[in-house]
Amino acid sequence: MFVPYDGPTAGELASTKIFIPDTVSETWPWPRRLNQHYLEVKVESAAWFASCKAFNSATVLDAFERIHCDLMSCLGYPIASKVHLRNICNIIRILYVIDEYSDVSKPSGVREQKNAIMDALHNPHKPRPKGEWVGGEMMRQTWERTIRDASAQSQKRFITVLDSFLEGMIQQAIDRNEHRIRDIQSYIDVRRETIAMKVLFALLELGLDIPDEVMSHPTIETMVIASMDMIIIDNDIASYNLEQARGDATHNFITIIMRELDMDVNGAMLWVADLHKENQKKFLEAMAAVPKWGEPIDSQMREYCDGLGNWVRSNYEWNFENERYFGTKGPEIQSKKWMTLMPKDCLKDSEEIGPVHVDYSLL
Repeated sequence: MFVPYDGPTAGELASTKIFIPDTVSETWPWPRRLNQHYLEVKVESAAWFASCKAFNSATVLDAFERIHCDLMSCLGYPIASKVHLRNICNIIRILYVIDEYSDVSKPSGVREQKNAIMDALHNPHKPRPKGEWVGGEMMRQTWERTIRDASAQSQKRFITVLDSFLEGMIQQAIDRNEHRIRDIQSYIDVRRETIAMKVLFALLELGLDIPDEVMSHPTIETMVIASMDMIIIDNDIASYNLEQARGDATHNFITIIMRELDMDVNGAMLWVADLHKENQKKFLEAMAAVPKWGEPIDSQMREYCDGLGNWVRSNYEWNFENERYFGTKGPEIQSKKWMTLMPKDCLKDSEEIGPVHVDYSLL
């Protein structure tokens, strides 16, 4: 079911403070961990990204670097080798480029972006067509490096889930173009694609060789979905204020809950926090019930499942450590557990593609 998007609710307008629930800090058994190669790969990946000229101005590039994509990579993959981590940093940067370009593109434009990305994956040694969207060449360069050291299984799964992610981005563009907002279940179905966690989970496998029948076991699938849904909740909590200030909050769980359940923004925050707790329980119960397949599969699955649990923690911490959502106020907002609701659409008129600097005094 679709509901027309027709502006903020009365509760949203009345609320000047947004509650930020602590969904992870006190309850999640995985601690914050940072890969030892962080400082090295950060410099290398940033230099590569600047050479690609994905954005047109130094201001936008600076705003992009404040997202700290490499910090996300090094928190999300704390035990990855330097070779794998370097490629992961590039891939996560590309995912954010896709996000920024697709947010301002018509569905047909997002389809063209997808075609360039997928063709580059299937033909990593073939020069890209002149005048093509920059993401095609970025992916070609990165995938050509990645496949030198990645297992065949991880390559296969990465290509499959990236295709699904890009289809989700096309659907998001269709919804935005038609001014539609989804109900809870249909939103979750699409958001599980657009959050890109299936893509990032595939990168946990770069040095592993896990058979399809093991990855498709119901217990593993339960863990994947539960961790992904927790990350969706945490990301949508963190991004809601920025997105509504940019006039682009229709693809956000908080907006969905406010509309469907007739709640104000803080009621929606509490609702998704309860859902987060339910998913924590599902994940931990499933992890305790992971089957035994024998070695070397069991040790590889322990590493993979640990990676799923770590991603919930790393995403939560990164939300407050990067400057995309809260600027330099992230640690303060994380501690106080509230922030000021920014004026609706106050960031809507940016003319450049890419992230924007926000006047974080508004928070």
